[in-house]
Parts: sequence; C-alpha cells; structure tokens
Amino acid sequence: MATVTRSVSEICLEARAAARVLAALDTDTKNSALEAIAAALVARTDEIVEANARDLEAGRANDIGAALLDRLALDPARIAAIAAGTRAIAALPDPVGEVVEGKRLPNGLDVRKLRVPFGVVAVVYEARPNVTIDAASLCLKSGNAVVLRGSSSATHSTAVLATIAAGAATAAGVPEGAIGLVAGGGREELAELATQDGVVDLIFPRGGEGLKNALKAVATVPVIYAASGNCHVYVDATADLDAAEAIILNAKVQRPGVCNAAETLLVHADAAPEFLPRALTALQAAGVELRVDGRARALAGDALAPSLKDATDEDWDTEFLALTLAVGVVDSLDEAIEHVNAHGSGHSEAIVTNDARSARLFERAVDAACVYVNASTRYTDGGEFGMGAEIGNSTQKLHARGPIGVRELCTLKYVVAGDGHVRP
Repeated sequence: MATVTRSVSEICLEARAAARVLAALDTDTKNSALEAIAAALVARTDEIVEANARDLEAGRANDIGAALLDRLALDPARIAAIAAGTRAIAALPDPVGEVVEGKRLPNGLDVRKLRVPFGVVAVVYEARPNVTIDAASLCLKSGNAVVLRGSSSATHSTAVLATIAAGAATAAGVPEGAIGLVAGGGREELAELATQDGVVDLIFPRGGEGLKNALKAVATVPVIYAASGNCHVYVDATADLDAAEAIILNAKVQRPGVCNAAETLLVHADAAPEFLPRALTALQAAGVELRVDGRARALAGDALAPSLKDATDEDWDTEFLALTLAVGVVDSLDEAIEHVNAHGSGHSEAIVTNDARSARLFERAVDAACVYVNASTRYTDGGEFGMGAEIGNSTQKLHARGPIGVRELCTLKYVVAGDGHVRP
C-alpha cells in the first residue's frame, strides 16, 4: 500500500508494474478480490465510521457547508451500499478481451477489435470517500491499476478505505501496487501526478471547477473530466402535472448536494398558470429557496410571491448544490432547448411531456450526456445504470460520455490473424 512517505513517481511506477500483471489477470481472481474488498468493508465498518467522524468534525469546524458534509459522510448503511456496489461490479461481465467487432477481410486476414485496459488510471476527487472504493473496484475489474488522490477534507476516510481495499485485493492475488494512494501534498503533488507521462495513462478528476481548472493548467497526461451538473427539468405544455411535480421534487430535494440534482425548472407558458402555484408551494414546503423570473413570479400567486427571490443572470448558470432552484417560464419547446443548451453543463436534462414529437426533439436537440423523458435527473448514476458504480459522469465527447464504468475504462486493440500473409 502506498503511503505519504513515498513520492508520487514511486507510487505511479509501482502501479505501472502492477498494471502489466493486471492486464492478463483472470476473471476469477479479479472477482475474488472484489468480493474480498466488499467483505472487508463490512467487517471493518466501525473503523471506517470512526475515521470518517474525524473528517466530519474537521469539516464542521471549517464550515464546509451542508452539501459537502453530506458527500463526506459515511455510516453503516452507506458503507453497506458501497460494499454492495463492489459486489455488483464483481457480478458484471469482464470487459477485458470482449470482441467489439470482428470480420474476415477479402484477403483472408481475420480482424478483431478487442477491449483492453488503459493501464494506470489516476483518480483525483474531492470530499467523496466512497469514490475510493468505487474507483478501485472499477479499475480492478477492468484490469487497470489505480492511483487515488483524495482531498484533505476526507483524509482519514480515504486512507482507511484505500488501506482496506489494497490489503484485501493483495491477499486475494492482485499484485502489490495495483491500488496506490497519493496523499499528504498540495497542488504541487497534483501537478506531479498530472505529468506522469508514459506511466499514468489517464486521469479522472471528480470535483468542482477549481479542481478541473487546476488540472487543465498543468496536465500532460490525458484527462477525462467528470464535470459539474447544472441540470434542468422542463415541463412541456402537454405534461402530466402530477408526474411533473413528483419529478421536480425528486430531482431537487432528494439529495440536492449531488451533480445530478436539478438546478433549474423551466415551464411552458401554457402549463405554467396551473402548474407553478402547486409546484412552487410544494418546493417551498420542502425547504427550497426559489429564484424566479418575472413571469413565474406573476403566476405564483399572492401567497407565495413575497417569499420568492428574483432570479439573476448568474443564477441560470449556477450549480447550487443546495436547496435552491431557479425557475423560469418559456413560450415554446425551442426556447426551452435554447435555454438548456446555453446554460446547462451537458450533464443531465429532463423533459416532462405527453407529446412524442416534443420528447424526440428534446432528445435530439439537447446537448447533454444524459437526457430523460418523464423521469428525474437523479437517475444519472453508474449504479442506477447497471454499472455497479461509476468513477464519474463525463460531459465530454471522447470515447466515453455519461457514467464511467468498467467498459468505459477500457481502450481498444486490433488483433489481426493471418496464415503467412504478406502485403503485396
């Protein structure tokens, strides 16, 4: 297990050596390691909760806010869920060696396109200690070594989780160094990790815009960004208003401090007079601060209007990560799509409608990793998508977009078989 007394380069080189073994490791050994990690998490729950309590105490002292405290917190139920996610990853088909495409050329050569591991994947994340296990499990299953770097706010939680995972995996036959932890340094440590050319193959940052910008400034290793979530729910003219109310309440209130929570509600002008008074009343009763445009204020009703705040231009671009919601009225589906594409972050967007043509247009025209029709944005999650867990949700348009699971942690290799073929 890597410790703070070792340099970043040493940890990464050890991971590179382990990756060569992992790439050829059999499925049964990988699955046994994942089962061992899950069992160890459950068995050592008290130890994990104790370490997490130290981080929570420091977080409260530093006034990091309710959203970050929620992301940081671990309890027996959450630990059991992390263990269950690890077992779910073990139960997935092994992506390594999967034939994506195969064909025989006219000259008799057999060409196969296969999934293969990247090699060494670094994961840099803030506040969420569960990412430690999610990332380690996904990387092991996909045959990658992983180098983890958590944040200072989760120092104790990350350390104990990484130690448990590395110890259990090694005991089950995974090579030493397959799970490495970089910890104890500042931005210079991040820069060193992000410039491990030829050693680290890919970096996933999972955090706020500050982390993203810090990596952009220094990274020479390829980066896939798990970006912020400025998500919208649009209620169309034909929407089932009961369903729309349930969806916006779930999308905003269930867990407001996460990236797939809704930050803006848009309502078609034809539905707004009936929908807004009931929806805003329900949202306010759930503790949501409402920031509305002039048309939404006018339709909210006299009882609600005094408690509403005026939405600013900045509000439409803000990922609140809190019980705060921007609300606006639009005149058409096209206006809603234009607003979403102008202000959204490309994460998750939802339409509530009973019109199939409106649904199809929204699906095709909205530029986002995940688009929902008559469902909450809160479903954007690797576990909900049947991936067991995720390293993050990519809003880029590279080889992977949306939740990053085991298949997305693989690259491709062409294997060509002949019978003494030479090119004429």
